[in-house]
Amino acid sequence: MRSSSGRNSSGNNGGSRGGNSGGRGSSGGGGGGRGGSGGGQRQGGGPRQSGSGKPRPLRPEERTYDVGGGSSSDAPRGGRGTSARGGAKGGPKAPQGGTPVRRGPHGQRLGQARPRELDAKIEQRNRDRYADKPDVKTPKTFPGAEQEGERLQKVLARAGMGSRRACEELIEQARVEVNGEIVLEQGKRVDPERDEIKVDGLTVATQSYLFFALNKPAGVVSTMEDPDGRQCLGDYVTNRETRLFHVGRLDTETEGIILLTNHGELAHRLTHPKYGVKKTYLAAITGPLPREIGKRLKEGIQLEDGYARADAFRVIQQTGKNYLVEIELHEGRKHIVRRMMAEAGFPVEKLVRVGFGPIGLGDQKSGWLRRLTNTEVGMLMREVEL
Repeated sequence: MRSSSGRNSSGNNGGSRGGNSGGRGSSGGGGGGRGGSGGGQRQGGGPRQSGSGKPRPLRPEERTYDVGGGSSSDAPRGGRGTSARGGAKGGPKAPQGGTPVRRGPHGQRLGQARPRELDAKIEQRNRDRYADKPDVKTPKTFPGAEQEGERLQKVLARAGMGSRRACEELIEQARVEVNGEIVLEQGKRVDPERDEIKVDGLTVATQSYLFFALNKPAGVVSTMEDPDGRQCLGDYVTNRETRLFHVGRLDTETEGIILLTNHGELAHRLTHPKYGVKKTYLAAITGPLPREIGKRLKEGIQLEDGYARADAFRVIQQTGKNYLVEIELHEGRKHIVRRMMAEAGFPVEKLVRVGFGPIGLGDQKSGWLRRLTNTEVGMLMREVEL
């Protein structure tokens, strides 16, 4: 009985040792092979050899992966993507130090990036190579390239007279003249800065001149800048890169048309008494008006700074004792209309300027700014002999 029990205990101990050695073999790499678990772990191991010449499995930190284009026996199989083969952090990391690796939009390797120092050296070397070589002038291959100036139809189109084809038709119809001579041939070259160009007898503003008409509201000061911070004309053209100035003035409480431009000579002539550019006003007054009021205004009203005469006067509308009259005069003295009517015994209650030379206010709303057309600019220039 003792020998039998002894054998059983030794057999159990042997089996237990075999299982333990097999477990140690799976973790340590060199245990016995009778344990079932040890055999299963050995089949999943890598190709490395243990001290006894048998393969053992690799630890996770000992495993290597091939993330390039080539195939390797150690590379994992199963069709997983680049990020999966690179580990849980999302793919292989860039090498520490050295030249960075360039990659395409899908993670493919594009080769190593060239250092900036090398790019700078290559660029400097190319500059030094061509530094002493003379500049090569290419020949002018189109006819008439050696001529100076610009083609007339191009200048007219840039000035806003229409498309180039429309401007060519103007030339064909003999409606364009340069320096007093009618142009009948296409392709004539002109100098926009020096030559005088006219269409239908009206001068074309070919240079970079701007012309605007503003319907000034009441309460706006007729200056481009006001030191007291009041609303002025400059507030309506703050977004213009070119500096503009106003042509003449209007009283603060007077509404109506006022011109803005950067053409100095035109502005000077429009306000000079020599050229007598007429301005038209509508005035609201209280009557009754005598019949001879128009004649008296045309003959002249004595003011403290001399006589003031109206070029035209007529009644536009009458409602009881309220009159709306139109006054036309070419003078530009300060408060001239208000002083004339007050001296005649009819103070002005409201005053609006509705015309400046050939430019009319029309239905332009109060506070609106509009650009003058080429025809209007030409009419202004003809008015002052430009």
